[in-house]
Amino acid sequence: MAVPPDLIERLVRPGIRALRAYHVPPATGLIKLDAMENPYPWPQALRAEWLEVLRAVELNRYPDPQGRALQSELRSAMGIGSGMDLLLGNGSDELIQMLALTLAAPGRKVLSVEPGFVMYRMIALFAGMDYVGVPLRADDFAVDLPAVLAALGRERPALTFLAYPNNPTGNLFDADAIDQIVAAAPGLVVVDEAYAPFTDASFLARLGDWPNLLVLRTVSKMGLAGLRLGYLVGPPEWINEIDKTRLPYNINVLTQASAAFALRHREVLEEQTGRIRAERARLYRALAEIDGVRPYPSEANFILLRLSSGRATPVFESLKRAGVLIKNLDGAHPLLIDCLRVTVGAPDENDAFIAALKASL
Repeated sequence: MAVPPDLIERLVRPGIRALRAYHVPPATGLIKLDAMENPYPWPQALRAEWLEVLRAVELNRYPDPQGRALQSELRSAMGIGSGMDLLLGNGSDELIQMLALTLAAPGRKVLSVEPGFVMYRMIALFAGMDYVGVPLRADDFAVDLPAVLAALGRERPALTFLAYPNNPTGNLFDADAIDQIVAAAPGLVVVDEAYAPFTDASFLARLGDWPNLLVLRTVSKMGLAGLRLGYLVGPPEWINEIDKTRLPYNINVLTQASAAFALRHREVLEEQTGRIRAERARLYRALAEIDGVRPYPSEANFILLRLSSGRATPVFESLKRAGVLIKNLDGAHPLLIDCLRVTVGAPDENDAFIAALKASL
């Protein structure tokens, strides 16, 4: 029996009906450069050692709800001080949702800069909060500090997100500007450092300088995207409250064992990250040499590029026909007109992308 449309309209919130589900395009048979993934697999010897670890995992038992062994490895690997607590999430997305649920109340708002990570807006709407987006500067995607400070005073958001480096633009915001935003914010400020492996800048050491600062990270970009593990770091008082919105056993036993193992061998991940950084520089230089292409400097594992007027979507489709999948951002935000975003892949993948791009142009 078909579901009557009026039943959907009566029961589903209008804000949810107006949304589109997050779309992940199929990538079978394509060079996948659309999702900011690490292109390098583990060495075979390390894989074999990892599989031996998994043999000892008890699948018939629930996982440690706090992931204490994994938390210990994260503290050691990331240099997290004993004065700060951790909260683990099924990817950063779950932690963003937990933050919103913790602070949600009628009339409360989430603020971020735009263009930015789309899940800040979507999860705010899921939680029944209003979303406020403050445009970045059009010329260089820097924070428009006067505009953000004015919005903080006018909107009084309960929750502010700042991606550092920013997605999808790839740039680092001025640290002094972030200082002023945290100091002026009436609510929590979360500095989202998803791309921390690809830059030397971080606010992790600044935790405790303000009572309202938290740092959000993920292991996805460092080569563990398939594990879906994020972590939130901050004062125990905040972490204790946010933890109340965590679903029981949210980090499964395979993720806990695999992530802890990987962090004990983080030199492999760091070596891969170094290769990606080197390829990012090479890819940027190659893009800068192509007429009609403007790449933007990046501190992440992707590069945003702008093409001449009206070319982005045709070039995106041409690349896909040539077997290369990147991200088409044309139309996603007024500041992203004619923009595409490419993940930094392995050298042969980057070479294939450059050749296909030149052919498309």
